[in-house]
Amino acid sequence: MRFRDDPLLWAGWLYAHDGLTQNQIAKAMGVSRATVNNYISEARARGIVNLTMETSRLSEFMIAEALVERFQLSDCIVLPSVREGRSLPERLGETGARVLERLIRPGDAIGMSWGRTMLALAASIGPTRLADLSVVQVTGGSGGEAEFSPEVCVARLATALGARSVNISAPALVSSPEIRDVLMREPLLKAQFDCARRLDKIVFGISSSRLGATIHRSGLFGREDLADPSLQRAVAVVAGRFIDDRGIPVHGRVDERTIGLTLDEIARVRFRIAVAGGPEKTTAILAALRGRHANVLITDADTGHAVLQAEGVPESLGALRGSRRTQVQGGNRVKTKKLINDPANIIEEMLAGMIKAHPNHLRQLEHSPRSVIAVDGPRKGKVGIVVGGGSGHEPTFVGYVGKGLADACPIGNVFASPTPDPILECTKAVDNGAGVLYVYGNYAGDVMNFDMAAEMAAMEDIEVRTVLSTDDVASAPPDQKEKRRGVAGNFFIFKVTGAAADKMMSLDECERIAKKANERTFTVGVALAPCSLPQTLRHNFEIGPGEMEIGMGIHGEPGVAREPLRSADDVTDDILERIFAEMDAPSGSKVAVLVNSLGSTPLMELYVVNRRVAERLERKGISVHATWVGTYCSSLEMAGMSITLIHLDDELTELLDHPCDCAMFRAG
Repeated sequence: MRFRDDPLLWAGWLYAHDGLTQNQIAKAMGVSRATVNNYISEARARGIVNLTMETSRLSEFMIAEALVERFQLSDCIVLPSVREGRSLPERLGETGARVLERLIRPGDAIGMSWGRTMLALAASIGPTRLADLSVVQVTGGSGGEAEFSPEVCVARLATALGARSVNISAPALVSSPEIRDVLMREPLLKAQFDCARRLDKIVFGISSSRLGATIHRSGLFGREDLADPSLQRAVAVVAGRFIDDRGIPVHGRVDERTIGLTLDEIARVRFRIAVAGGPEKTTAILAALRGRHANVLITDADTGHAVLQAEGVPESLGALRGSRRTQVQGGNRVKTKKLINDPANIIEEMLAGMIKAHPNHLRQLEHSPRSVIAVDGPRKGKVGIVVGGGSGHEPTFVGYVGKGLADACPIGNVFASPTPDPILECTKAVDNGAGVLYVYGNYAGDVMNFDMAAEMAAMEDIEVRTVLSTDDVASAPPDQKEKRRGVAGNFFIFKVTGAAADKMMSLDECERIAKKANERTFTVGVALAPCSLPQTLRHNFEIGPGEMEIGMGIHGEPGVAREPLRSADDVTDDILERIFAEMDAPSGSKVAVLVNSLGSTPLMELYVVNRRVAERLERKGISVHATWVGTYCSSLEMAGMSITLIHLDDELTELLDHPCDCAMFRAG
């Protein structure tokens, strides 16, 4: 979906969200002021714009606009994500067909790659009366029998359009660079490539290069070819050409033997339309966009959101999903107040102040300033502990870097994953021969970027293990624990894992302890008021003055129940019942307690909550070994709190009590 497909939504957005005047909107939309007035009047009549604006209808628009801005696209079409009905390749292919139908002109030469989505596009294209069209194969042919081979996709699109089909009379991969050079000099092949180099439009899918991806079933490349050392850095395939995570072409023996348009040749095509989606392709799509290999993108909302998150774009976009309404006053969304300078520099300025405040605990890598390392912690023979995630949750994550806890922390933008580069630099900085353990929250962008860094570290002979924190009880049901998010419980998981490493335990042992702590840690939170991002100064969700939301995530992800605000004891009881339902802690058990402010809830209220937590635990015969009350995992200035319990045994108790000395936390 795009703004330009619905002028009422576009005009309503510019009016209610951006606060533009009708004259400004007319200029932006290329219409008259009278037309804008009609649009806004009709938008009000339909309930799109009133005292509130229904942002649930705009999440796809916001994702599309953010992708356009971030990657300098000419256009972006984002489909709503659905869980039922037709497959995603079919839906993407149909949308790609509609886009192509609008773009093609008489005499156009249209390049096409291969894949299931391309086959679906060809099957969905409507008949046209346009003359002198040609559909051109841009890669060599397939040696297998895949139903979505380049030859099949090109032939079906040409037939549907009534166009001339131009095929490449050679395989996609030959046995040597010399044979490739000989074939490329053949008159027939030379004529076919002359045609391919004069394309007006090109449409292609994007494949991941990972095991099990479409490229492995395409028949274009053999198993030995895909195992070639030159492809170790590859994360994606665009029209038969491999690229790394930055979108840079991967040169080497495979590329030298490939017959097809080069990425430089594709870059000269005016319309480069990428049609791709699905969680398994997030890394590949991001790489293609970083390399500017496409200037039109067709994808789905979940994938678009994951790409933005992985790229470090604030995650406030995700908060628009659902049925929440955004408050509007006088045609403008309410802006918040923050003590900041330029929002674009806020992370660097925060880190500068942090290093000045804690020079005995933290240092930045000179060549990678978003890689923060413990001054006293990493040492020979010790497992390196790397934690990390988006900014805006301080003191999580960087506040827990120091002796006896984490050794390093890569820094992401506000509510966004750190990119692979600072993660890798942290990994190398804390590798002292015993391996490195990543411990971080279970979020798609973090998982993708940390996994990518781990793969790059492996290429430098650094062993990396990963443990994802999943302590947020409200974020998924018990039978889907692997989908749960990591929130304030990171505090306990980081603490005991860091202690294990500080005691010089092996990588196997540190990994075991981190997993054990995660399995025995349980968190539920409640939100009372929203936070706002420095880049927007606008609430990332809205909640009524007399409402609360149980289970809301630390980025504003929807919770499990929105209800009228209740007393502190009632809310505490509700949260504890959800935890007790999963924590197998009979009478005589021992726990540690964390009562955490999400940002603006004061200690006075937190201690009221802790009083009730202690009462409930005492009545169940559960002893409290230690309690922490305060701000340990925030969500900027969000009002609300969370309660975390870790079910202790003797091993975890000893590690919890182990001394640590960090920038923002000390114990022992």
